[in-house]
Amino acid sequence: MELSSKKKLHALSLAEKIQVLELLDESKMSQSEVARRFQVSQPQISRICKNKEKLLADWCSGTANRERKRKRESKYSGIDEALLCWYHIARAKAWDVTGPMLLHKAKELADIMGQDFVPSIGWLVRWKRRNNVGFGARHVLAPPFPPEPPPPGPTSQAQPPLSLKDFSPEDIFGCAEVPLLYRAVPGRGGGTCDRVQVLLCANSRGTEKRRLLVSGLQAAPRCLFGVSSEALPAFYHPDLGIPWSEWLAQFDRDMGQQGRQVTLLLAARVLEELAGLPGLSHVRLLPLSADGGAPSLPSSVVRAFKTHYRHRLLSKLAAVQSRRAGISLAEAGAGITVLDALHMAAAAWAKVPPQLIVSSFIQEGLAPRKMVPSPERASEMPPVPSGLSLQEFARFVDLEGEEPVAGVCKEETGTEDEQGAGEGSFQPLPTKADALQALGTLRRWLECNSTSPELFEKFYACEEEVEQLCCL
Repeated sequence: MELSSKKKLHALSLAEKIQVLELLDESKMSQSEVARRFQVSQPQISRICKNKEKLLADWCSGTANRERKRKRESKYSGIDEALLCWYHIARAKAWDVTGPMLLHKAKELADIMGQDFVPSIGWLVRWKRRNNVGFGARHVLAPPFPPEPPPPGPTSQAQPPLSLKDFSPEDIFGCAEVPLLYRAVPGRGGGTCDRVQVLLCANSRGTEKRRLLVSGLQAAPRCLFGVSSEALPAFYHPDLGIPWSEWLAQFDRDMGQQGRQVTLLLAARVLEELAGLPGLSHVRLLPLSADGGAPSLPSSVVRAFKTHYRHRLLSKLAAVQSRRAGISLAEAGAGITVLDALHMAAAAWAKVPPQLIVSSFIQEGLAPRKMVPSPERASEMPPVPSGLSLQEFARFVDLEGEEPVAGVCKEETGTEDEQGAGEGSFQPLPTKADALQALGTLRRWLECNSTSPELFEKFYACEEEVEQLCCL
């Protein structure tokens, strides 16, 4: 008796799917030809193309299991994400994480979120596979950028000397490591525990600003509990030093994906620290003289960033005072968290105008002579906040130059709502229903406060984006 032949289903792993996308991008092969090469159907190749962005995000995250062929989403995605966040916190504290510990913590998180969920061994195994988690003694916190083996070929040290005239203005980048007292208030110096380091990077045309990197002393701030690192407007590194090797490797990968050769201005001190750095394929490092001359990013650009940050911070503190009568400025500042600082820093960086960046690069001699200054000269200073003179605000902007206040580092207090959650506990993560309800509340407040049509247009755009996210 002849058995009926049934076509065997061939599922591709994440690594194979990335190979499919690379093959389609780099060659002139059709989807049908690629399907024959991987012995799958053409509709499967078409689905891979449709999910291109999600597949690339999983691949670059460094946490996805690259050999897994199917990704089944968990019924309890909120618990999944919260447990993964706690797991990274435990790694940062060098704890020995075991299976029973994860099961206990998953149950505890489910109770906090109000979900009727009892984790099983099978669920834990699937959770580990989904998030590419393995056990081992004394894990070390992974860097915010995925590692990559050094590329073959000569290193940047073996290449001929560089000059600015070798590159177009769009491909000349400068960067600066900026100390920032993220919750300091006027008239009161910040403490050492309130200090973070912000890495700014932009090209001399002002058309590209790299995503900020913020490093701080806190290994795992409570405010980052349950927050997706991909959704943050800036990278957070749990150490006060800048992870130059990882950051440069990511910069090199990004430029390689765009098919570009760029140069990065760096201080001689930083280059000395990077003596053992593997060769970069797409980023050439251009050292600046160590005699204290031109900075690697114009000082006026750095000052504009700090000015906008301080302006945004004071606006936020004023809003807190208007909501809580009798609270002092220092008490309001104590409620500013690292997460608040990430958002305010990203907003401040976005407000630095391209015209200022262009003119500053030219004035500092960090741009090729063929560049022509923009006729529009943008002011680097926003309006001085009410209650402060120009001199007082200027001193507040330059507060990092003063001696820091010594003291014991305390955990962030957060907002009054977070304080009400109790010591050592976390607020439940917001649901889709919470997000939609918040939109309704915000719209009602705008309707009752004589809002301009322009602000409503911005609200409509935000409302549409949130509603689309809630439908996923």
